[in-house]
Amino acid sequence: MPDGPPGLIAATSAAAYLCGAAITHISTRADRQPAGWHLLIVAGGWLLHATVLWLQILADTDNGISLGVADALSVSAWISAGLLMFLNLRQPIASLGLFLYPVAAFCVLLGAWLPQVSGPTLSTDWTVELHVGLSLLAYGFLSLSALLAIALGIQERGLRQHTPHGLTAALPPLETTERLMFQWIGTGFALLTLALLSGLFFVENWMAQHLAHKIILSLLAWLIFGGLLLGRRWRGWRGQRSVRWTLSGYAVLLLAYFGSKFVLEALKNTHWYGS
Repeated sequence: MPDGPPGLIAATSAAAYLCGAAITHISTRADRQPAGWHLLIVAGGWLLHATVLWLQILADTDNGISLGVADALSVSAWISAGLLMFLNLRQPIASLGLFLYPVAAFCVLLGAWLPQVSGPTLSTDWTVELHVGLSLLAYGFLSLSALLAIALGIQERGLRQHTPHGLTAALPPLETTERLMFQWIGTGFALLTLALLSGLFFVENWMAQHLAHKIILSLLAWLIFGGLLLGRRWRGWRGQRSVRWTLSGYAVLLLAYFGSKFVLEALKNTHWYGS
């Protein structure tokens, strides 16, 4: 555990996330939605997570923002957890916290406890901030869509095998789960479109910054999600086909956002390419 406040705050944040997940697990075992007050515990962990991110990333931006892969994972998990809390205020999706909150706990610890590896330094110019913000919001919505796709697959399998799962009872009806998934995919797709366009206009020298592979993978994910939305609209795609397309698009997006960043940092640290 690192010295100083970030490590202790991260540990407390992770404990709150895990407590929220435990309450959700107990509720799903009892075939009911968790009590609303569990969101207060998760919100406390989320605010502590924000504090860790501020101390590690945003407290000193005079020379720009440097996001290593652990920091990027932590930021993305924080955004996804925040979206889930906000959307849960109006929709019965608290059971998704079973998947997401442990991931958020792991990511806040990873970002605070791993030795800091500097990634590419990002300018604090508003155009770059807009591009990064749109990218992270798109990733957040599409992450939740992937979680709903997993839940949808579990629901459909339980119905076919006549073996309902405790998670199934805590989720909305299958049709509602599917509708929410496509709503979030549509929102994430729109944000990803804006992120790609903003990158095209605002990010300079993307070849020199070794971003070509990230752009290609992001475009491939965009095509997959766009194809899924068209298939839904014109061919009525649903069920396991929509689950497979959603998870395939998310896997490519995950590789674009974090796989390329990990490879670049590994190459930089082993001096396989010049600065």
